[in-house]
Amino acid sequence: MLFDLDGTLVDQQSAAAAAVVEWAAEHGMTGPDVAARWAVLSEKHYRRYQRRELTFPEQRRRRVREFLGVEASDAEADALFDGYVRRYEDGWTVFDDAVPGLRAVRGAGLGVVVLTNGNGDHQRFKLDKLGLTGEIDQLIAGDTLPVGKPDPRAFAHALERLGAAPHDVVMVGDSLENDIRGAQSVGIGAVLVDRNDAHPDADVPRVRELTHVLGVLRR
Repeated sequence: MLFDLDGTLVDQQSAAAAAVVEWAAEHGMTGPDVAARWAVLSEKHYRRYQRRELTFPEQRRRRVREFLGVEASDAEADALFDGYVRRYEDGWTVFDDAVPGLRAVRGAGLGVVVLTNGNGDHQRFKLDKLGLTGEIDQLIAGDTLPVGKPDPRAFAHALERLGAAPHDVVMVGDSLENDIRGAQSVGIGAVLVDRNDAHPDADVPRVRELTHVLGVLRR
Protein backbone atom coordinates (compact mmCIF):
# COMPACT_ATOMS: atom_id res chain seq x y z
CA MET A 1 0.00 0.00 0.00
CA LEU A 2 1.32 3.42 -1.00
CA PHE A 3 0.92 6.28 1.45
CA ASP A 4 1.43 9.98 0.86
CA LEU A 5 3.40 11.64 3.68
CA ASP A 6 2.55 15.32 4.17
CA GLY A 7 -1.11 15.86 4.97
CA THR A 8 -1.70 12.12 5.23
CA LEU A 9 0.66 10.88 7.92
CA VAL A 10 2.19 14.19 9.05
CA ASP A 11 0.43 17.48 9.77
CA GLN A 12 2.83 19.77 8.00
CA GLN A 13 0.19 22.36 7.04
CA SER A 14 -0.35 23.49 10.64
CA ALA A 15 3.40 23.52 11.18
CA ALA A 16 3.95 25.68 8.09
CA ALA A 17 1.27 28.19 9.08
CA ALA A 18 2.57 28.64 12.62
CA ALA A 19 6.19 28.82 11.50
CA VAL A 20 5.68 31.44 8.82
CA VAL A 21 3.69 33.76 11.09
CA GLU A 22 6.53 33.85 13.61
CA TRP A 23 9.26 34.04 10.97
CA ALA A 24 7.51 36.77 8.98
CA ALA A 25 7.03 38.89 12.10
CA GLU A 26 10.78 38.73 12.61
CA HIS A 27 11.07 40.44 9.21
CA GLY A 28 8.40 43.06 9.94
CA MET A 29 5.53 41.30 8.18
CA THR A 30 2.31 40.77 10.12
CA GLY A 31 -1.38 40.49 9.40
CA PRO A 32 -4.14 37.91 9.03
CA ASP A 33 -3.12 36.89 5.50
CA VAL A 34 0.52 36.00 6.18
CA ALA A 35 0.04 32.24 6.38
CA ALA A 36 -2.33 32.16 3.40
CA ARG A 37 0.02 34.17 1.21
CA TRP A 38 2.94 31.90 2.11
CA ALA A 39 0.83 28.85 1.33
CA VAL A 40 -0.04 30.19 -2.12
CA LEU A 41 3.57 31.02 -2.96
CA SER A 42 4.77 27.69 -1.59
CA GLU A 43 2.28 25.82 -3.74
CA LYS A 44 3.21 27.79 -6.85
CA HIS A 45 6.94 27.21 -6.62
CA TYR A 46 6.68 23.67 -5.26
CA ARG A 47 4.57 22.79 -8.30
CA ARG A 48 7.46 23.96 -10.46
CA TYR A 49 9.81 21.69 -8.51
CA GLN A 50 7.39 18.81 -9.04
CA ARG A 51 7.51 19.47 -12.79
CA ARG A 52 11.33 19.62 -12.55
CA GLU A 53 11.41 23.24 -13.70
CA LEU A 54 13.26 24.16 -10.48
CA THR A 55 15.55 22.25 -8.16
CA PHE A 56 14.51 21.72 -4.53
CA PRO A 57 16.80 24.53 -3.24
CA GLU A 58 15.70 26.85 -6.07
CA GLN A 59 12.01 26.61 -5.21
CA ARG A 60 12.83 27.52 -1.61
CA ARG A 61 14.79 30.57 -2.75
CA ARG A 62 11.99 31.72 -5.05
CA ARG A 63 9.52 31.48 -2.18
CA VAL A 64 11.70 33.60 0.11
CA ARG A 65 12.46 36.29 -2.46
CA GLU A 66 8.86 36.70 -3.55
CA PHE A 67 7.36 36.52 -0.06
CA LEU A 68 9.77 38.99 1.53
CA GLY A 69 10.13 41.10 -1.61
CA VAL A 70 13.92 41.06 -1.47
CA GLU A 71 16.72 40.69 -3.95
CA ALA A 72 18.91 38.10 -2.26
CA SER A 73 21.79 35.96 -3.45
CA ASP A 74 21.39 32.22 -3.24
CA ALA A 75 23.37 32.13 -0.01
CA GLU A 76 21.33 34.98 1.48
CA ALA A 77 18.04 33.36 0.43
CA ASP A 78 19.16 30.06 1.95
CA ALA A 79 20.02 31.79 5.22
CA LEU A 80 16.64 33.54 5.27
CA PHE A 81 14.81 30.28 4.59
CA ASP A 82 16.69 28.60 7.43
CA GLY A 83 14.92 30.93 9.86
CA TYR A 84 11.59 29.60 8.63
CA VAL A 85 12.49 25.95 8.22
CA ARG A 86 13.83 25.57 11.75
CA ARG A 87 10.46 26.64 13.14
CA TYR A 88 8.63 24.55 10.55
CA GLU A 89 10.50 21.36 11.42
CA ASP A 90 9.97 21.96 15.14
CA GLY A 91 6.23 22.12 14.48
CA TRP A 92 5.83 18.81 12.65
CA THR A 93 3.40 16.40 14.28
CA VAL A 94 2.12 12.95 13.36
CA PHE A 95 -1.64 12.60 12.99
CA ASP A 96 -3.04 10.53 15.86
CA ASP A 97 -4.42 7.89 13.50
CA ALA A 98 -1.23 7.53 11.42
CA VAL A 99 0.72 4.94 13.40
CA PRO A 100 -2.32 2.82 14.28
CA GLY A 101 -3.36 2.93 10.62
CA LEU A 102 0.07 1.89 9.37
CA ARG A 103 0.30 -0.91 11.91
CA ALA A 104 -3.11 -2.21 10.92
CA VAL A 105 -2.04 -2.37 7.28
CA ARG A 106 1.20 -4.16 8.09
CA GLY A 107 -0.65 -6.43 10.48
CA ALA A 108 -2.81 -7.49 7.55
CA GLY A 109 0.32 -8.61 5.73
CA LEU A 110 0.62 -5.65 3.39
CA GLY A 111 3.79 -3.68 2.76
CA VAL A 112 3.79 0.03 3.56
CA VAL A 113 5.55 2.35 1.11
CA VAL A 114 5.62 6.15 1.41
CA LEU A 115 5.33 7.83 -1.99
CA THR A 116 6.06 11.54 -1.62
CA ASN A 117 6.90 14.44 -3.89
CA GLY A 118 9.24 15.76 -1.22
CA ASN A 119 13.02 15.76 -1.33
CA GLY A 120 14.44 12.44 -0.16
CA ASP A 121 16.89 13.75 2.43
CA HIS A 122 14.28 16.07 3.91
CA GLN A 123 11.59 13.40 4.04
CA ARG A 124 13.94 10.82 5.57
CA PHE A 125 14.84 13.39 8.22
CA LYS A 126 11.13 13.95 8.85
CA LEU A 127 10.41 10.23 9.17
CA ASP A 128 13.34 9.79 11.57
CA LYS A 129 12.48 12.87 13.64
CA LEU A 130 8.88 11.77 14.07
CA GLY A 131 9.59 8.11 14.73
CA LEU A 132 7.93 6.89 11.55
CA THR A 133 10.91 5.22 9.87
CA GLY A 134 10.29 1.93 11.65
CA GLU A 135 6.60 2.03 10.73
CA ILE A 136 7.19 1.80 6.97
CA ASP A 137 8.94 -0.61 4.64
CA GLN A 138 10.20 1.75 1.96
CA LEU A 139 10.38 5.41 0.95
CA ILE A 140 10.02 6.55 -2.65
CA ALA A 141 10.82 10.27 -2.67
CA GLY A 142 10.37 13.01 -5.22
CA ASP A 143 14.01 13.34 -6.21
CA THR A 144 14.02 9.71 -7.40
CA LEU A 145 10.92 10.23 -9.55
CA PRO A 146 11.06 11.40 -13.17
CA VAL A 147 8.39 13.97 -12.26
CA GLY A 148 6.16 14.48 -9.25
CA LYS A 149 2.61 13.36 -8.53
CA PRO A 150 0.01 13.59 -10.06
CA ASP A 151 1.89 12.86 -13.27
CA PRO A 152 1.25 9.22 -14.28
CA ARG A 153 4.99 8.73 -14.70
CA ALA A 154 5.47 9.11 -10.94
CA PHE A 155 3.13 6.21 -10.24
CA ALA A 156 4.51 4.12 -13.09
CA HIS A 157 7.98 4.59 -11.62
CA ALA A 158 6.74 3.48 -8.19
CA LEU A 159 5.23 0.34 -9.71
CA GLU A 160 8.50 -0.41 -11.47
CA ARG A 161 10.47 0.11 -8.25
CA LEU A 162 8.17 -2.27 -6.41
CA GLY A 163 7.94 -4.80 -9.21
CA ALA A 164 4.17 -4.61 -8.87
CA ALA A 165 1.17 -4.42 -11.17
CA PRO A 166 -1.47 -1.70 -10.69
CA HIS A 167 -4.03 -4.16 -9.29
CA ASP A 168 -1.53 -5.17 -6.58
CA VAL A 169 -1.30 -1.65 -5.15
CA VAL A 170 -3.55 0.88 -3.42
CA MET A 171 -2.67 4.57 -2.99
CA VAL A 172 -3.75 6.36 0.20
CA GLY A 173 -3.52 10.14 0.34
CA ASP A 174 -5.18 13.41 1.25
CA SER A 175 -4.94 15.11 -2.15
CA LEU A 176 -7.75 14.30 -4.56
CA GLU A 177 -5.63 15.56 -7.46
CA ASN A 178 -2.10 14.46 -6.57
CA ASP A 179 -2.77 11.14 -4.88
CA ILE A 180 -6.15 9.88 -6.03
CA ARG A 181 -6.47 11.05 -9.64
CA GLY A 182 -2.79 10.46 -10.25
CA ALA A 183 -3.00 6.87 -9.05
CA GLN A 184 -6.19 6.22 -10.99
CA SER A 185 -4.53 7.43 -14.18
CA VAL A 186 -2.36 4.29 -14.23
CA GLY A 187 -5.00 1.90 -12.91
CA ILE A 188 -4.07 1.96 -9.22
CA GLY A 189 -6.93 1.89 -6.74
CA ALA A 190 -7.03 4.75 -4.26
CA VAL A 191 -8.46 5.78 -0.90
CA LEU A 192 -8.91 9.46 -0.07
CA VAL A 193 -8.04 10.59 3.45
CA ASP A 194 -10.58 13.33 4.09
CA ARG A 195 -10.31 14.15 7.80
CA ASN A 196 -12.28 17.38 7.52
CA ASP A 197 -14.97 16.12 5.12
CA ALA A 198 -13.81 18.49 2.38
CA HIS A 199 -14.83 16.13 -0.45
CA PRO A 200 -18.19 14.61 0.51
CA ASP A 201 -19.10 13.97 -3.12
CA ALA A 202 -15.81 12.37 -4.18
CA ASP A 203 -16.39 9.29 -6.32
CA VAL A 204 -13.72 7.23 -4.55
CA PRO A 205 -13.45 5.33 -1.27
CA ARG A 206 -13.02 7.93 1.46
CA VAL A 207 -12.04 7.74 5.12
CA ARG A 208 -11.90 10.22 7.96
CA GLU A 209 -9.24 8.16 9.77
CA LEU A 210 -6.40 5.98 8.52
CA THR A 211 -7.54 3.17 10.77
CA HIS A 212 -10.57 2.78 8.49
CA VAL A 213 -8.61 2.18 5.27
CA LEU A 214 -8.74 -1.61 5.41
CA GLY A 215 -12.45 -1.48 6.15
CA VAL A 216 -13.35 0.46 2.99
CA LEU A 217 -11.20 -1.85 0.87
CA ARG A 218 -13.07 -4.90 2.13
CA ARG A 219 -16.48 -3.52 1.17
